[in-house]
Amino acid sequence: MALTVIDKKLLDRCLANEPGAWKDFVDRFHGLFVHVVNHTAHVRSVRLSQDDVDDLCAEVFLTLLANNYAVLQHFQGRCSLATYLSVIARRAVVKEMTHRRKAEALGHVSVHQSAIDQADLAPSELQRVANHDEIQQMLDNLPTMDAEVIKQFHLEGRTYREISSELGIPENSIGPTLTRARAKLRGSKVGS
Repeated sequence: MALTVIDKKLLDRCLANEPGAWKDFVDRFHGLFVHVVNHTAHVRSVRLSQDDVDDLCAEVFLTLLANNYAVLQHFQGRCSLATYLSVIARRAVVKEMTHRRKAEALGHVSVHQSAIDQADLAPSELQRVANHDEIQQMLDNLPTMDAEVIKQFHLEGRTYREISSELGIPENSIGPTLTRARAKLRGSKVGS
């Protein structure tokens, strides 16, 4: 699908910093970004609250605004603007989700949580060690490759491509491996 005249004019207005252009842009593409956020979260098995969706959409918009619309300035019109923006949005969302997952794995709490939430969520050192031991025991019950895929994806925040490259397995096998391993983990958790 090619760049439409409407999108070309809207893009030109934004790049020219015309009054109201950014608001029109946001109105036109906000729904697309919400869809990209929800789809990306679903594919990566991440549960999101409405606040999370809003935060991730804001990250997409910040990406587009950065360096005086640098991302929009690089658009060459070889596809529809919506297609281009979907790719940009997905990259921004994956980057932010990976950042958040790494922060959670390191025990850092989101800056969006209140101090009360932080106190409620911060486990004691003893509980953290117990959780780590339980997770390690659950991973030990999985085949080595499945455990490694789970560890790299959920604990280290790696992408399918990174896992594929690191472990030398096809990228399209990562999703099914994660699904199978999660099912086994749920089964072992229920049985314990």
